[in-house]
Amino acid sequence: MTATSSTPTGPGPAATPAATAPAPTDTGTGTHPGPAGASATAGTAPAPAQAPAPVPSPATDTSARATEASARTTAGTLPAAPSDLHRPVIDWFDEHARDLPWRRPEAGPWGVMVSEFMLQQTPVNRVLPVYEQWLARWPRPADLAAEPPGEAVRAWGRLGYPRRALRLHAAACAIQERHGGEVPDDHAELLALPGVGEYTAAAVASFAFGRRHPVLDTNVRRVFARVVGGVQYPPNATTAAERRLARELLPADEPTAARWAAATMELGALVCTARTPHCARCPVTARCAWRQAGSPAHDGPPRRGQTYAGTDRQVRGKLLAVLREATAPVPQRDLDRVWDEPVQRARALDGLVADGLVEPLADGRYRLPLT
Repeated sequence: MTATSSTPTGPGPAATPAATAPAPTDTGTGTHPGPAGASATAGTAPAPAQAPAPVPSPATDTSARATEASARTTAGTLPAAPSDLHRPVIDWFDEHARDLPWRRPEAGPWGVMVSEFMLQQTPVNRVLPVYEQWLARWPRPADLAAEPPGEAVRAWGRLGYPRRALRLHAAACAIQERHGGEVPDDHAELLALPGVGEYTAAAVASFAFGRRHPVLDTNVRRVFARVVGGVQYPPNATTAAERRLARELLPADEPTAARWAAATMELGALVCTARTPHCARCPVTARCAWRQAGSPAHDGPPRRGQTYAGTDRQVRGKLLAVLREATAPVPQRDLDRVWDEPVQRARALDGLVADGLVEPLADGRYRLPLT
């Protein structure tokens, strides 16, 4: 629950996603890692010729630096006592954590799960009003499962990435069918739900049930990259080394581990931000490897930004807006009005149909899906 000013900030316990060289990409905010022979004389056997040392090209040198930075980021050097990080970060969280509705006891596991779906690649201020309306309408998984999936898409509004609405609806149906309408507390059972990946399963198990799991969103990965790895940004995609580091840093007991997961996420969202980290306010700034190294700037390939205007994603959003606001199936002409370029408009509409977000009817009209 991808993170930063445009990154999801996952909940805490109720007590409480650039082009890089060979490195994979991050699905949240696009952060990344920072990669003369002797002459022969008569009667003397010639010495073996040695090729001159190659002079690296700028591109090769940049790639090598990026690879080296990535290795430092994902491996890092563990503090002598990880508990030296646990206490100050958790104490900071106890004092500065935001009062978010999914952190309150009344949210329950379903409220936590809904928040985790909504917060993926979406900032908290955009999620809050939709979250409140969603839980008021569908306070239990069974309530959502009883509705057509198109109603989930309609209620999703302009949060973006609307396939998340379909996946949350599918998860609610599975919870109703497999678990009697109760969100399971077992990590493996959570992971088996439709639309629930590694991050979401760990987040719900940790934040809703206080279980001990490493929770790695972009905010947490950035904190670990700086504090432990000594580099400005983590690799694009979560690496095995990052997962290993997260496990090694996890407190041994479950309640503290769950609190640590929420605290590191909040630290990345409020203090150790992507663009302007507030190091003077950080509870572990004196232990931060990046600060001790002089806060070196990212030296890998340029970071990749996300564009929206003029993209198929924008067209898809405009088409869905028409369908969300309609009370009956929509004729083609109403959809044609939202975008002038017919080829891109048709491509975007075809993509919505293929994704199951729009249902075409035999008479040429379109609606949100009923099944």
